[in-house]
Amino acid sequence: MAGNTFGDVFRITTFGESHGPAIGVVIDGVPPNLALSEEDIQKDLDRRRPGQSKITTQRKEVDQVEILSGVFEGKTTGTALAMLIRNEDQRPNDYSNIKDVFRPGHADYTFLSKYGIRDYRGGGRSSGRETACRVAAGAVAKKILDREKVKIIAYTLSVGDIVATKKDFSVIEKNLVRAPDLVAAQKMITAIDQARKDCDSLGGVVEAVIQGCPVGLGDPVFGKLNAKLAYGLMSIGTMRGIEFGKGFAATKMTGSAHNDPFLVKKGKISVKSNHAGGMLGGISTGEEIILRVAVKPPSSIAQLQETVTTAKKATKIQVIGRHDPCICPRVVPVVEAMIAVTLVDCLLIQKTIQ
Repeated sequence: MAGNTFGDVFRITTFGESHGPAIGVVIDGVPPNLALSEEDIQKDLDRRRPGQSKITTQRKEVDQVEILSGVFEGKTTGTALAMLIRNEDQRPNDYSNIKDVFRPGHADYTFLSKYGIRDYRGGGRSSGRETACRVAAGAVAKKILDREKVKIIAYTLSVGDIVATKKDFSVIEKNLVRAPDLVAAQKMITAIDQARKDCDSLGGVVEAVIQGCPVGLGDPVFGKLNAKLAYGLMSIGTMRGIEFGKGFAATKMTGSAHNDPFLVKKGKISVKSNHAGGMLGGISTGEEIILRVAVKPPSSIAQLQETVTTAKKATKIQVIGRHDPCICPRVVPVVEAMIAVTLVDCLLIQKTIQ
């Protein structure tokens, strides 16, 4: 189905369910002769994997990637690149009590209504476990972007009402929430841990900065770079909104204040400010691309909630199992991955017209 595939030239197709034997991804459009190893992929998978700390799900998955095809003697061949990640710490019995009940905030009702059948073991294809496939594909895309000197930096900007006020990128991987502010990070950790103890959850905002993006990526009218980034990022199940540059704050500005005056820096056309967030007319300007995504609080909570059964009978539910009290720390590498996949796709499209 088309819903399992993303991209036009650099095209990824993911497969597998949360509690099935394995998940994986097939990538078409990978250029040949790109140095690639399983270790290159594993670094990002380790950042996303469950069981990292007390504030993430305690499901124990090593998420060890296996490259099945598309690499020979350490280099890509230009043919389909297939990668597999086996599920090892499965507990489908955790979900046996909800097989005939709709969990609030989940896709149980919509999947059953659409297909007439649903995989209740962790949500099947609607599970966040599917994002490991995206991270694996994103790691390949990052290798391509490295050759173009494009860098993606994502981090947790806020959790609940706690906002990072500093932007020190060097500390992002040195705290459990992947925030660029160590003081705010500790407050976030405390708040997430309290939500966990309360059998509840918290949402937040993840911000991303793309450095070194060349001018000209993105196509009018329906192929705008910001539209493609929005499509890719909003396809992550936990997302509830996206903004670029000044975003919604631009609604409170005048045109004269929001416009970015052009100037020349070191012989190159640039802008005095970057309220547009690195894109004009849906095409990259060469400036930093800045975006933010709204991350909802995870829906799997152990509090008693009202719901109905598949037989349309009122009941109550308590979602047991191993779940994240806040997904922001683990969704950071997923955000990076979808940005990387989108940029590479646009980059390869651009090369066809130059």
